[in-house]
Amino acid sequence: MFRNTLSKTAAAAAVLTAAAVVAATPGIASAVSAPLSCARIAAHFDLARHQTPENVALAPDGSAYVTFAAARQVARITPGGSTRVLATLPAPADGGIHTPVLGFALTTGIVRAHDGTLYFLYATGTDDLTGLWRLRPGDTPQRIAALPAAGLPNGLALDPRTRTLYVTDSVLGTVTSVPTTGGAPRTWSAAPELASSGFLGANGLKIRNGALWVTNLDRGTVLRIPVRRDGRAGPVQTRATGLAGIDDFAFTGHGDQILAALNGPGEVALVQPDGTHSVVLTAADGLQNPTSIALRGDTAYVLSAGYVTAKDPNLLLAHLHGGRTV
Repeated sequence: MFRNTLSKTAAAAAVLTAAAVVAATPGIASAVSAPLSCARIAAHFDLARHQTPENVALAPDGSAYVTFAAARQVARITPGGSTRVLATLPAPADGGIHTPVLGFALTTGIVRAHDGTLYFLYATGTDDLTGLWRLRPGDTPQRIAALPAAGLPNGLALDPRTRTLYVTDSVLGTVTSVPTTGGAPRTWSAAPELASSGFLGANGLKIRNGALWVTNLDRGTVLRIPVRRDGRAGPVQTRATGLAGIDDFAFTGHGDQILAALNGPGEVALVQPDGTHSVVLTAADGLQNPTSIALRGDTAYVLSAGYVTAKDPNLLLAHLHGGRTV
């Protein structure tokens, strides 16, 4: 069953662009570049057990909480590199074959609140399971908001000040908001810049300095959407282009500079505030279709799912010179 799931994912990812896959071939790749150094694989995951990491949230002790997309799981990766599964989400009655675009049920975005509560997304193509879920320490997972079964909830961000969660939908091309207490979601933005061009649109999501930052995988863009005083979305600003296969990202702590995971090409790019970018990690460093990035202090955590390469999903750690403190 996993091979079928992986083949569907790989086929879908190939739609991104043939050039993106070619860019990951040997001879084109380059090794770790400044401001990153000392790249190493800290944990390997089991492809036979569907352990394809999709998103990550960090804890103060250095633990990484990840969603294993194809396994429908949430897991904790210890600072020593061991993996403990915290929850496995119930499988949809139809096996997930009606999940839009991908055809299999998957856990996606994840964030961690200060009290240790985890919020994460689950896409199944069914009304009873698709939505925003919560996992409190020592508890069992609970769905706190239903999201459209016709969509693919993907990126997740938490604004602790307003106790609001924001969700990107890669199929519907929207950003919705949900209170941390749960309830009915509200469409926050359906700007055309969020729409897909055939595969997946709005994807990664972060909150920074009064704005939501969103990536669009199909269009290879980084978008900034200001949050107005009344909480509504302001006009979309395109801050970077030409980032084929961009998935998740993280701010480095140097203004609006970001590290971005380029899934199809198998690279991590350093994107400057003016929109220019350079490649700082490649397949030569161990990347296998990177999906997500997080930073803690001077350490960058990069998760690879192996969706297209079909080998060695892993967690890569690299030193970030002048990194921020989390």
